[in-house]
Amino acid sequence: MTKTILLILLFVILCHAGEKPQTISQDYIASVFKQNQASGTFVLYDLNKNTFIIHNPDRADSAAIPASTFKIFNSLVILEEGIMADENQILKWDGKKKFLKIWEKDHNLKSAIKYSVVWFYQECARRTGEKRMQFWIDSVGFGNQNISGGIDRFWLDGALRISPKQQVEFLKRLYLNQLPFSQRSMHIVKEIMVRKKTEDYILHAKTGWASSFTPQIGWYVGYLERAGNIYFFALNMDIRNNAEGKKRKKIAFEVLGLD
Repeated sequence: MTKTILLILLFVILCHAGEKPQTISQDYIASVFKQNQASGTFVLYDLNKNTFIIHNPDRADSAAIPASTFKIFNSLVILEEGIMADENQILKWDGKKKFLKIWEKDHNLKSAIKYSVVWFYQECARRTGEKRMQFWIDSVGFGNQNISGGIDRFWLDGALRISPKQQVEFLKRLYLNQLPFSQRSMHIVKEIMVRKKTEDYILHAKTGWASSFTPQIGWYVGYLERAGNIYFFALNMDIRNNAEGKKRKKIAFEVLGLD
């Protein structure tokens, strides 16, 4: 082997050193959870291949309260019902102290979903009302379709439940414009879900944290546009403290090979 070829091979090896694995497997996902000392499930669906890769299949089929991941669905209803005319219409803050400082200001759909502003979505749900909310829940077939527990609480600590696999199916239908909402509403929601955009990929995602349960339940759901393909995902994990809560995105990014 010539010196030139050796130098070329060395260059290739150095360039690829430290890259994320190109093939995601159940074993790899399991190793990411283990390295992060986390307990949960990860569902990944490859649109082009029409295949699932699932870590912890039993939990992937187990329904849990959606918490703030429900803001994706709620945003669709808000637009479809005309509660907000578009993603830029402002809803005034009532001036009262909120759980997070960032919530203590006026918000629109774009900022409310980004900062997971609970009061914004609660007020919009009250304006929607139980009858119309139930209509949309039933029309989509969202989770167990049970919104008992209060019109402004059912997705936080009420009766609504959805499995990680159902989350992925819902997201797939949203991406493919197969939900019973207008094309406009679905387009807007897909756009306000964008959390990171680079030359190589676009990440649409939403967090969720059900703090009223023991252990608490953490979500990170969404879809990734990369290299001419779409990868839908749903992470669901146990959370016992703030440090574990921060691992939701970290685990998802490691599994998906994102920086």
